Amino acid sequence: MDHSKAPVLEALTAYHAQQQTPFTPPGHKQGRGTDPRVLAVMGDAVFRSDVLATSGLDDRMSSKGILEEAQELMADAVGAEHTFFSTCGSSLSVKAAMLSVAGPHQKLLVGRDAHKAVVSGLVLAGIVPIWVEPQWDAERHLAHPPSADAFRAAFAEHPDARGALVTTPTPYGTCSDLPGIARVCHEHGVPLIVDEAWGAHLPFHPDLPTWAMDAGADVCVTSVHKMGSGLEQGSVFHLQGDLIKPEVLKSREDLLGTTSPSVLVYAALDGWRRQMVEHGHALYDEALALAKSVRTQIDAIDGMRVHGRDDFCGPGRASDLDPLQVIVDITGLGTTGYRIADWLREHHAINMHLSDHRRSSAQLTHADDETTAETLLTALRDVAAHAGELRPAPQVEVPDPARLRLEQVILPRDAYFGRTEQVPWQKAVGRVTAEMLTPYPPGIPAALPGERLTSEVLHYLRSGVEAGMVVPDAADTEVKSVRVAIED
Repeated sequence: MDHSKAPVLEALTAYHAQQQTPFTPPGHKQGRGTDPRVLAVMGDAVFRSDVLATSGLDDRMSSKGILEEAQELMADAVGAEHTFFSTCGSSLSVKAAMLSVAGPHQKLLVGRDAHKAVVSGLVLAGIVPIWVEPQWDAERHLAHPPSADAFRAAFAEHPDARGALVTTPTPYGTCSDLPGIARVCHEHGVPLIVDEAWGAHLPFHPDLPTWAMDAGADVCVTSVHKMGSGLEQGSVFHLQGDLIKPEVLKSREDLLGTTSPSVLVYAALDGWRRQMVEHGHALYDEALALAKSVRTQIDAIDGMRVHGRDDFCGPGRASDLDPLQVIVDITGLGTTGYRIADWLREHHAINMHLSDHRRSSAQLTHADDETTAETLLTALRDVAAHAGELRPAPQVEVPDPARLRLEQVILPRDAYFGRTEQVPWQKAVGRVTAEMLTPYPPGIPAALPGERLTSEVLHYLRSGVEAGMVVPDAADTEVKSVRVAIED
C-alpha cells in the first residue's frame, strides 16, 4: 500500500480548501463561536480541524471510505489483518475485545495485574474472571506478567474458559512470554487478547520487544497516545486469525464507542502511522541510543539504580524489557518515589511517569532528545543532592504476594451493582469490596469488586495514601472508609 498517503489528513485539507459551511455539530463552527480567551490558549487550528466525521469530513453515506482506508493502511503498516481506530482510548478498546470473546457468566482467564479498564469490562459484561497470578519479585516488591505455564495451569482447571487476556508490556516495561501464552491459548482453540497499551512503538524497530501480532496474539489493543504521536484517547486495536470475526469485534466497539468520534484524534493516528512507516526505524535508532546513555548516567548518581534486564528478566521473572521505560530504584536515597516525584515537579517542573514506594520512572519516546535528557539528568542529580530533605518518608506496608492476593467470592458485576454500604476501613476487614481500590499510576487494582478484603491489603492502601499514593477511583479517595457489599 502507498504509505505516503494520510487519508484523514488529506480529507481535512480538502475540507478547508472547499471552505465548507457546516450546519451541524460541533457548535463552535470551526472556532467562530469559541471564546477568544479559549482560542488564546488552545489556538485556532484545534477548532478549525474539529469537524464532524460524517456529513463533514466524509459524506453522509461515508462513501469516500476515508476512515476505512486509514485503518487499512494502519493494519498494513504493522502486519495485522484488520485494524480499528478508537477515540475513546484503550480503556474502550480492551472492553470491546473482551466482549468479543466472552459474555455474561462466561469465563475469561485474566492476568491479575490487569488495568482497571479490564476490571470495568468485567463489571459491565458480567464476565467471570479466572485470575492468573503474576510473577512476583519478592526482593524488589514488583509484579511481572504471568507466565505461559500459569495460563496452562488455569486452562487445565477451567477448560471452559473462552479465552485469555494478558497485559504486556507493563507500565514498568516488563514483557510476558507472548509466544508461549499464544500457543497455550491456541492449543485450547481460544483467542488471546493482549492489552499492549504501552507498546504502540514495538512494531517499528527490531531491537524493541516482540509485539503482540508477531507473537501470535489474536487481538492487540494499543494506546498510540502513550508511546506514539497520537493525541490523548487515541487508540487502535488489531485483529488477526479466524478465532474472532472482524464484524463481531466491530460490533462490540460500536456498542461501547462514541457516536461523535474526534476527527482530531483520527488525524493524529493517521499521521503517526505514516511517520512510523517512513521514519520509525531511524527515530527509534536514536531513541534507543539516547535511552542507553540516559540509563548509564542515572545509574552513576549516588543512591539511584536503573533497573535493567539483569534485574527484571529471567526464570520466574519477565521475558523481555522495553529499555525506553527507565525505572529508577531510589531506596538508596532513603525516601519514596512519591516524594521524589513531588520534589522534581516543584523544583524542576518535571513530571515523572510512574512512582511507587521505592521507585520513580521516566518514559522516553522518539520525541526525546539530548535537551530533554539533560533536563532529566540535571533534575535527578539535584534531587539526589537534596535527598536529606525528603527523609524520613512514611513507610508503605507492602504485603508479600500471598497476603496481597484477595479471594474473589462474588462476581464483579454483582458486587458493584448490588446493595452496598460505606464503612470505616478498620471495619471493612473480612467484607467484600463493592468498588475498585486502585493505586494510580499504574492503575492496577489492589482490590476489585467481589473480592474479600483483608487487614493486610487495607493497611497497604492506608499506609500508601499516607505516604503519597493516589487511589482516585475509591468513593473515599483517602481510603478512610470503603464501600462494601451487604451480604445476605
